[in-house]
Amino acid sequence: MAKPVIAIVGRPNVGKSTIFNRIVGERISIVEDIPGVTRDRIYSSAEWLNHDFNLIDTGGIDIGDEPFLDQIRMQAEIAIEEADVIIFITNGREGVTSADEEVAKILYRAKKPVVLAVNKIDNPEMRQQIYDFYSLGFGEPVPISGSHGLGLGDLLDEAAQHFPKGEGKEYGDDVIKFSLIGRPNVGKSSLVNAMLGEDRVIVSNIAGTTRDAIDSQVTVNGNPYVIIDTAGMRKKGKVYETTEKYSVLRALRAIERSDVVLVVIDGEEGIIEQDKKIAGYAHEAGRAVIIVVNKWDAVEKDEKTMKAFERNIREHFLFLDYAPIVFLSAKTKKRIHTLIPMINLASENHTLRVETSVLNDVIMDAVAMNPTPTDKGKRLKIYYTTQVAVGPPTFVVFVNDPELLHFSYERFLENRIRDAFGFEGTPIKIFARERK
Repeated sequence: MAKPVIAIVGRPNVGKSTIFNRIVGERISIVEDIPGVTRDRIYSSAEWLNHDFNLIDTGGIDIGDEPFLDQIRMQAEIAIEEADVIIFITNGREGVTSADEEVAKILYRAKKPVVLAVNKIDNPEMRQQIYDFYSLGFGEPVPISGSHGLGLGDLLDEAAQHFPKGEGKEYGDDVIKFSLIGRPNVGKSSLVNAMLGEDRVIVSNIAGTTRDAIDSQVTVNGNPYVIIDTAGMRKKGKVYETTEKYSVLRALRAIERSDVVLVVIDGEEGIIEQDKKIAGYAHEAGRAVIIVVNKWDAVEKDEKTMKAFERNIREHFLFLDYAPIVFLSAKTKKRIHTLIPMINLASENHTLRVETSVLNDVIMDAVAMNPTPTDKGKRLKIYYTTQVAVGPPTFVVFVNDPELLHFSYERFLENRIRDAFGFEGTPIKIFARERK
């Protein structure tokens, strides 16, 4: 089941990014006292009182050269499309402005729950400044201070009350759920249709015609699958065609519901930065990943072309070195048959559990081959290792001091585990714990 989504909306310079960072607990968005400065990551996972959710900072949605009020409007509309709950941020020091009223007009039409927050209420004496904001028509305003972290608990309590209950389609444990993600117009819908053998999804050469995430159930060789085709865009229009970050937001829920994620790349256009960003979210979510190069029929090639393209992918997607690469054409259906076996392999490895005794034999052999590092005269000691979870495979290494397990040695252990057990198509997580 996908996590609920909260969008933070408001005119520029009301503190959206500061509040975003406070809630997610790390400095992700750039924060400066200049309107419109946010250009960094615009979403993150967060948790509040056992509620897991995704948070969108709309200040990071850059609309380009549009006039300022048009930017605010379009950013708000994107958030409205994606959010289950909207947090409307205003500035208590400046009172209600015409820009606040413009945002409010947009939110009236949203038919989504809206929680109104009055920011920069830094002490109790300033609370009287919230009363003007009743005029915006969203009920009782919540006084907060993003810079001091005040009132955010009350704000999240109110937002959590509006989270959807039991939303999402559930399937049996024997069903492999896989999604197709990628920037608009790389051929995701055509690929779904080619796999289904029928035109279940509208296909167009206009970027962004898929209206919503569509689940398609299919049985192949007696095995059940669910294909989740991520929506590229919901509406036509300039904002949706020019805002690349929007396609990332559309992919989040599909990734969370998937066992395996197909990162679809346009073989004709090649790799762009947005491909790496979208793939990075699948990796961070711990899903099995397959890189699919579509439109391979349109590429002029010789016997070296595929190897060269594969090298290029490996150079750009260093963090996905475990992901297999499949070259195909949804249009001609050439090599489509290679996808399902690869999905089966990635799914199987994603849930593979290794016997503890065999795992420790591999780790001890690795240490004998490459002794553990030292730091300031203190050597890392590995006592034993155990697998604590699957989906993705997660290992805990019990050591004398977790600080001594440097990234490079952790990477070495991961490579030895992969050499021994495969795990093609799935990330591996390794955590160090001090043996008590």
